[in-house]
Amino acid sequence: MRAIWKGALTFGLVNVPVKVYSATEDHDVPLHQVHNKDGGRIRYQRICEIDGEVVPYADIDKAYDDGERTVVLTSDDFAALPSERSREIDVVEFVPSDQIDLLTLDKAYYLEPDSASPKAYVLLRKTLEQTDRTAVVRFSLRQKTRLAALRVRGDVLVLQTLLWSDEVREAAFPSLDEPVRISAKELELSASLVESFSSDFDPSAFGDEYQQELRTLIDAKLEKGDALDTAETFGEREEQESGEVIDLMAALRASVERSRAARGETASDSPASKKAPATKSPAKKAPAKKAPAKKKAS
Repeated sequence: MRAIWKGALTFGLVNVPVKVYSATEDHDVPLHQVHNKDGGRIRYQRICEIDGEVVPYADIDKAYDDGERTVVLTSDDFAALPSERSREIDVVEFVPSDQIDLLTLDKAYYLEPDSASPKAYVLLRKTLEQTDRTAVVRFSLRQKTRLAALRVRGDVLVLQTLLWSDEVREAAFPSLDEPVRISAKELELSASLVESFSSDFDPSAFGDEYQQELRTLIDAKLEKGDALDTAETFGEREEQESGEVIDLMAALRASVERSRAARGETASDSPASKKAPATKSPAKKAPAKKAPAKKKAS
């Protein structure tokens, strides 16, 4: 894992240097859109609605619209706002753990001790465990002030951001205002049903069946040869359509060619050039398209 932030946990005069890591990751199969006729990639452009031109990302600002007026906010405007200057995670208070509403829990992060001795880190962890308390903290991340719960998971301190109170909707359902009579027998039978399903929770026993089946489907199509050559799904595109993407690809190609030249290799020496061409299904073969000419490395 790569640390996304470094700072220090502070409460009173105690200072605990830490590194912050994202505790979760997305394992969904990445998909993109294509034309069902020929498999060509579908791309989106940032087009100005006034002049109809494609706007480079560097020329885009943000704005607020109240329905009648639009206020444009420039990078200088954002720079003038209170930013992520502080590298401290300030403990506001210690509260009973059961007072943290699970509905307010948001993004989770692991904290790793970032000092020669982890004593202060372990001391805070053990204190939270023994007192059954959760620390409510404030900190800044990516130019936003955040409220978070600091708690223990195994032998690691976990920082979990909290939604602000006005971000949680109130549940007001008139149908629940009506009195409902539940008999003792119904409650007994319901409790018996719950007991029959009772177990100790093991997260590893569950998996995302949809993603697993999707991956199986993709692998089956690849094995059968029901696939297109990826190079054939790219058409001729103007550089202004996606300038930063083309610039990145050019930089990557130039870096690869420079690395090969330094090792005395040629393009034919690359592993990719030695792979057998993919077998294509005759029924789904896309019409051949001329691949865009490669830019020469400067």
